[in-house]
Amino acid sequence: MRDFVIMTDSCCDMTAAMAEDLGLSVLPLSLHMGDAVYRNWLDGRDIAFQDFYSRVRGGQDAATAAVSVGDFETEMRNILSSGRDVLCVSFSSALSTTCQSASIAAEDLRPEFPEAKICVVDSLCASLGQGLLVWLCAQEKKRGRTLEEVRDFAEETKGKVCHWFTVDDLNHLKRGGRISAATALFGTMLSIKPVMHVDDGGYLTPVGKARGRKASLLALVDEMEKTAIDPKNQTVFISHGDCLLDAEFVAEEIRRRFGTEAIHINYVGPVIGSHSGPGTMALFFLGTPR
Repeated sequence: MRDFVIMTDSCCDMTAAMAEDLGLSVLPLSLHMGDAVYRNWLDGRDIAFQDFYSRVRGGQDAATAAVSVGDFETEMRNILSSGRDVLCVSFSSALSTTCQSASIAAEDLRPEFPEAKICVVDSLCASLGQGLLVWLCAQEKKRGRTLEEVRDFAEETKGKVCHWFTVDDLNHLKRGGRISAATALFGTMLSIKPVMHVDDGGYLTPVGKARGRKASLLALVDEMEKTAIDPKNQTVFISHGDCLLDAEFVAEEIRRRFGTEAIHINYVGPVIGSHSGPGTMALFFLGTPR
């Protein structure tokens, strides 16, 4: 049986150490900020996460770009040339053309490597929700599952990866067209914080609202309480837009309510952070329904 590599992109928002430990191939999306283009590497080598958020707080905007077909072809070709197959689990197609780029690259390479398997899964996930799905796939691979078995696992599991998040500044969502200008204005005046999730189609969707920051953080855990599958014994991921203390508050509340031990915290990377802004708090777990 041929070995295979799990490929993903930097919108998975994993730590570089976790991705390396899992043997992943991670392609960076990019962002244009000021006069420079930066790649969203997991280790922040082009632009440090704290530096990025500091610049956004200072009023700088960023435009983001998907992984190109050429970048996918180059990395896939390197892996296939080594005699290994590729399973690519990509950022939600509802939010980026990255998945489309991966699919085109795979199609282009099949004639060149007719004996190889190149599978692309649209995760319909974002940030550490995507990271959680990839992490779970890597656990299946460690158990000796074949590429097809891990691909099927990903397809069956992606709809159970729950994404709940809130933002501190509604104006970032307004600029991205997620909420109206009037909603942003009145919400800011009244200290209303949106409670949002990623729906079954992979889109960001407002679900509720909370008065004040602490209430919005507790609302994320309330949603977990409603739908999580065996919360005590699952691995939970939390990502944050440069607000580590809030992330630790949410983690502690999860431990208090459910006794969960495996909780991983990391930054919302610059590409997603360009749209959600500083102060974003996001919680990811397995549940039903999404």
